[in-house]
Amino acid sequence: CEAMDGLPLPRDEYDRLVFFESTREKAESDYLRSPHDAEVLTRWGGALLELAQFRQGQQSIDMVADAVSKFEEALRISPKKPDTLWCLGNAHTSQGFLITETEKAKEYFKKASRCFQQAFDEEPHNELYQKALEMSDKAPALHLELQKQLTAQAILGAPSGSSISGTSKGSKKKKKKNSDFKYDVLGWIVFAVGVIVWAGMAKSSMQAAPPSNFR
Repeated sequence: CEAMDGLPLPRDEYDRLVFFESTREKAESDYLRSPHDAEVLTRWGGALLELAQFRQGQQSIDMVADAVSKFEEALRISPKKPDTLWCLGNAHTSQGFLITETEKAKEYFKKASRCFQQAFDEEPHNELYQKALEMSDKAPALHLELQKQLTAQAILGAPSGSSISGTSKGSKKKKKKNSDFKYDVLGWIVFAVGVIVWAGMAKSSMQAAPPSNFR
């Protein structure tokens, strides 16, 4: 099994990929039967947000944008649904981290903060929403650090007198560091979204085992 960047995909990550792809397919099917069900749309968007982690570049950006559209559609049906507001905040945060332009990223982070605040206003004792609100304040600094690391890696990745095989190995190592750092930044988002999606699946009585890292 390989990720979209060509690196081997660990077994638990592969299980996660299969689980959320199955979740996406079921939500899409449920939507055809119940197009005005905000819960179905939230699960669909949550699965897309998780699956975006397994994509690279524009594919990842497009999938997150698709998730945003599902959350927004759900909120048109149920405007104060807190878990949907929270998921939309996470999607906007992801959008911010997936672009390099600082000012545009800040706009996404502001949108995310508004969503987190609305979710917290609806459920002021929810620690998950409170944590997201606190973390959103740190997003611009994390984005700046991410861009610094990517720039440094790009400079270090410039070809020198090393052999082709050595350069190839170095490139793979840098790519993995890149991927690891991206997960460190976004991991707090998608893990919790995955828990929400799994809870929604349980409520819909789908007979499936949760991915291993959710057990």
